[in-house]
Amino acid sequence: MNTKTMEGLVGARTSMKILNTPFRVFKEARRRGDTATMERAMGYVNEYRDKADEYKAKADEGMEEDAKAAREQEKLEQEKAIQRRREEQKELDAKTEESQASDRAEVIVEVSEEGKILLKENPVTDTNNSDYGDSTKTTADRNNEPVTYTKTGEVSQSEQTTGISVSVSV
Repeated sequence: MNTKTMEGLVGARTSMKILNTPFRVFKEARRRGDTATMERAMGYVNEYRDKADEYKAKADEGMEEDAKAAREQEKLEQEKAIQRRREEQKELDAKTEESQASDRAEVIVEVSEEGKILLKENPVTDTNNSDYGDSTKTTADRNNEPVTYTKTGEVSQSEQTTGISVSVSV
């Protein structure tokens, strides 16, 4: 609370309480018919009423300053909140970019010595696989025959064929 507001409210209240005393004197003088006392008492009543009005104006001014300060504080808090949201969005964008970068990571395949020996024994001649840019088709793929694999990863010699085809891409 602003100092002006407190001073204005306290001053106005005090002036209004003090105003009661000369007003009682005025009523008593009127009952007795003493006009000089009545006039003097009304002078005090008007003086304290004017002081109360001045304090009221001071309190109003202080409350206006309080409201202005509150609006400025709220504006600062909103700007801080906006800045925090922007930073959070930047962090989220960075994390998203990292995630996308890791999704786009290159897959590196090392061929073991046994694999190199098998490749020499069964050379691959089909180079039309556009997904990988190298020759990865087996002899069964070249003959367009479906291949079934066992749980151990060996080619099954099953003669039963189904109409389901599964392809895996990395």
